[in-house]
Amino acid sequence: MYKKLFILILLPLGMVFAKPSKKEVLQKMHLANRYFQQKWPDVGQPIVSPDKTRPSNIWTRAVYYEGLMELYKLDPKASDLKYMVDWGNFHQWSLRNGAKTRNADDQACGQVYMDLFLMQRDSTRIKPIKENIDNMVATTKADDWSWIDCLQMSMPVYTRLGVIYNDPRYFQKMYDLYAYTKYKHGGKGLYNPEEKLWWRDKDFVPPYKEPNGANCYWSRGSAWVFAALVRTLDLLPQNDPHRAEYLADFIALSQALPALQRQDGFWNVSLKDPTDFGGPELTGTSLFVYGMAWGVRKGILPAQKYQAVIDKAWKGMSTSVHPSGFLGYVQGTGKEPKDSQPVTFDHVPNFEDFGLGCFLLAGSELIRAK
Repeated sequence: MYKKLFILILLPLGMVFAKPSKKEVLQKMHLANRYFQQKWPDVGQPIVSPDKTRPSNIWTRAVYYEGLMELYKLDPKASDLKYMVDWGNFHQWSLRNGAKTRNADDQACGQVYMDLFLMQRDSTRIKPIKENIDNMVATTKADDWSWIDCLQMSMPVYTRLGVIYNDPRYFQKMYDLYAYTKYKHGGKGLYNPEEKLWWRDKDFVPPYKEPNGANCYWSRGSAWVFAALVRTLDLLPQNDPHRAEYLADFIALSQALPALQRQDGFWNVSLKDPTDFGGPELTGTSLFVYGMAWGVRKGILPAQKYQAVIDKAWKGMSTSVHPSGFLGYVQGTGKEPKDSQPVTFDHVPNFEDFGLGCFLLAGSELIRAK
């Protein structure tokens, strides 16, 4: 009797959350994906916002397709494959701003192009992104990734090319760019080894402070780094000379996250200051779940510590999905907590695509979990 009473008291105090049902996760992924595809039936439709019109192969849409690709791998549907291939064909597998662009945001689409190339080895699918990255590799310039979003947009491109062509030059160039971001941009680099978090860009390194006096770490900024490391380590050869550093950085960032999680399972847009536009935010939370779930599945992170964090996060994330499939609590584009506010359950962000991509990436790892 006393033993049973103790258990009943312990569970609420310990904030135990049920492990998400794979069926439930997949259902919500498909629901959100259907909402988006019905809203955007034309894969080539330009993205119009108040400031400008953009083509549909920009980074925001590329991140969506990254998530869709992972959903397709788990639950293949011909309509989803067609949606991806039609997108590549519409853009002739090209990059915004052409083959000579050095902008990582322009290169993000190459991740999906190459995944589609591996399904059907048609050289037209890989030629433009290979030409673009080859132009980068041919130079010694390595300061291009001056904001940390670049890591997620471009690192997996280099990794894929290195694997497909068995050419370590891609891996080395990727590290040169990564190291410049980590150690040099902003004066001393955009990574703080003491707090194990990443500043979004040079505008936020010390002496910049949040209203509460803490350093400013934007949730989705560090989350982009987390996702980049996952998508790099997942394919990078075991004997790559820089693999150990990437792995150490992944583990360090993982260690910083649990203590910063909100009681509702989300992370705030400002990781160190919940008073600076605090509240649930889906994109950073999704990428943190994506990374931690991958780390647990791979045996890199201890399940006894991280599974509860993941389950708690999914409990929150699941509340963001409207019956229609619309995703709430998505912070639109920007680079800091105050951007694209308000972030609420009902507010429609300026771009809906990349938030869905982050959500699908998280769901894919929850489903792959043992």
